[in-house]
Amino acid sequence: MKVSRSIILLVLILSAFESLCQSTEKVEMADLLRQDGKIYTVVFGLVVILTAMIVLLVRVDRKIFRLEREMNKDK
Repeated sequence: MKVSRSIILLVLILSAFESLCQSTEKVEMADLLRQDGKIYTVVFGLVVILTAMIVLLVRVDRKIFRLEREMNKDK
């Protein structure tokens, strides 16, 4: 339990450090994508991928729960 808390704390500290290290310069690629209207295509693609991953994880979780319940009935 102590190790997992240490790992979580380390991840949080590193993520905070990373956010401080980000520069405030403009990103030319993002500006170009916004001008052309292609940024919406990129965002849509990311939303589709994220949604598919969430749906897959929920389905796998339900299957595992169902299998665990069946195994407990057999005992």
